[in-house]
Amino acid sequence: MHTLLTIHLLSAVIWVGGMFFAYVCLRPVAASLLAPPQRLSLWADVFQRFFKWVWIAIAALIVSGHGMIAMYGGFAQIGLHIHIMLGLGYLMIALYAFLFFLRYKQLRLAVSEENWQAAGGFLNKIRHIVAVNLILGLITVAVASGGKYLF
Repeated sequence: MHTLLTIHLLSAVIWVGGMFFAYVCLRPVAASLLAPPQRLSLWADVFQRFFKWVWIAIAALIVSGHGMIAMYGGFAQIGLHIHIMLGLGYLMIALYAFLFFLRYKQLRLAVSEENWQAAGGFLNKIRHIVAVNLILGLITVAVASGGKYLF
């Protein structure tokens, strides 16, 4: 159980913490210092590295989360806060899959074609999805860590 919980927590930190860093720290600096070709190329490359880790984190979250649920005796034995965490987590995964398989693919193509206007539009759409997922991720962490006292 402790190993699964550790894997689960580290995976959530990697995903949510990475979004926080990218959105709150890197984005404003990149926007103020870099011209569109450099900024958009930077994001395409940063996402390429980060998204590999997000896929690993998602797999680890699903396996560790469902493993812990099984160890507790199944869905009927877990608290409401775990059901909420699970629902929010799968919503985050769905948003991320949309971002990865559509918007990120569009961004990379536009950057490779040096179509900076289109790439900027796709990056803006990605930014909105990341903002929503970051908020959902922070709520999920709050529910997971304090939910048993609230529900």
